[in-house]
Amino acid sequence: MNYLVFQMDLEIGKPEENRRTIENWLKMNCSDDIDVVVLPEMWSTGYALEELREICKMDGYQSIEFLQSMAKKFNVNLVGGSIAILEGQDIFNRAVIINRTGEIVHRYDKMHLVPMLNEPEFLSGGLNQVEVFELEGVRMGVIICYDLRFPEIIRDLALQGIQVLHVVAEWPLARKNHWNTLLRARAIENQMYVVASNITGTKLEVEFAGCSQIIDPWGDIILKLDQEVGELKATLDLHKVPQIRKEVPIFESRVPEMYRKL
Repeated sequence: MNYLVFQMDLEIGKPEENRRTIENWLKMNCSDDIDVVVLPEMWSTGYALEELREICKMDGYQSIEFLQSMAKKFNVNLVGGSIAILEGQDIFNRAVIINRTGEIVHRYDKMHLVPMLNEPEFLSGGLNQVEVFELEGVRMGVIICYDLRFPEIIRDLALQGIQVLHVVAEWPLARKNHWNTLLRARAIENQMYVVASNITGTKLEVEFAGCSQIIDPWGDIILKLDQEVGELKATLDLHKVPQIRKEVPIFESRVPEMYRKL
């Protein structure tokens, strides 16, 4: 399965400009052999938290429709990062997965909100558990940024049989070492591919880490960016997942009846 991952320097609070950036990037980088494209967290607005409610009144669903049109235009599956969505009085940080025909096959609202960025003051946490989705017959999952620090939800997805975990993020440079370590840990402990898309640049006095990467089920880094704007292109050999799970059978070795319920 062929992947294309975007590490983006977005414009804060300017969805139209960010949509234009993504479309131009797709024109330059999306070839006929690409199966899945991955975008970062909150790519349309960034963390313009104080402006989000007003932006969402005009945007949000417009950016989802844009992603649907891009999926059809370029004939790719899109892990569409996440977008701020206004529902009633709540603003959700929502990941959207779209197949080649432009159909939304999965939605996930970020459940863990970041106290360090004052997210709980502006956003509502997701109300649903993490769930598996499929692209091209492959079982997959998606989490958003801070969720990476909560291994229990990722193990939940692994126990449901996912082979690829997507992590879409706006992860800061100050905690880059955590990002790099946790991504590899999640790949190793769940014996699956981890595909991570982060942003880069400095926004509202916060410098972001970049370091978008693709990690295999052994925890080896296949490809990784530093802090430059750019993309990753890689082929995931999905046969490695059941092979590694057979060689080191951690799931068969589990004794859940001995684990305390959290």
